Amino acid sequence: MTNQSKDPALKLVNVTVRLGGDYILKDVNLEISHGETLVIIGPSGSGKTVLLKTMAGIYKPEKGHVYCEGEDWQNLKSNEKIKLARKIGMQFQKSALFDSLDAFENVAFPLREHTKMTEAEIELKVKECLSSVGLLDAIHLMPYELSGGMQQRLGIARSLALNPEIIFYDDPTAGLDPINTDTLLELIAQLKSHFHSTIIMVTHSLNCAYKMADRIVLVGNKQVVLAGSVEETQKSTHPLVRQFVAGELEGPLKWD
Repeated sequence: MTNQSKDPALKLVNVTVRLGGDYILKDVNLEISHGETLVIIGPSGSGKTVLLKTMAGIYKPEKGHVYCEGEDWQNLKSNEKIKLARKIGMQFQKSALFDSLDAFENVAFPLREHTKMTEAEIELKVKECLSSVGLLDAIHLMPYELSGGMQQRLGIARSLALNPEIIFYDDPTAGLDPINTDTLLELIAQLKSHFHSTIIMVTHSLNCAYKMADRIVLVGNKQVVLAGSVEETQKSTHPLVRQFVAGELEGPLKWD
């Protein structure tokens, strides 16, 4: 699934986002290369998920432009947005599974919504996705019958159903114990390598960021601070980055 486009996977130019009358992000400029793993960190409520969903075309910026695979989300017609959205996979916070559907139907849902695959083809694809996350034996279990880690893996399986080139992970390890966290991060890394995908991940955990990131950005005070690689983040002299990395209450970064 290697992308040969000369355009970056994602590019934000002077993006400002306002929700409910409040500015969440101001004048964001950011570029993500194909095959990169970008990890977004920052305090709770700082706008990490808003940034993620703006990149994915879910939120429309008040100002600026968001380019996905060279296409400007704002300039696309509905059918063009649907076509572009097929290149994207999204793993939401707490997986956002359909409680009334079993594991099979949760993964099958995007295939039925966005493709013309036959039922036989859907069955093969669903089993492939579930197998890739180690959940083939849970194919007919309901979400409430799965552990937290299994629910997260099911969410990942669903995000892979359309063979996306770009996958967004919104705090995928939230609520997991250290062992399940490491297991899930290893799985995400393996799937990225297998599918040659671009990863954008939000996390509250610096340890997760350090394990996964090619590049780290920090969101705080409505800003997006480019922190760079893990080493560059750890050695950064930017006051917002220094405060977050040190976990200090005092400083320019506003904590909830």
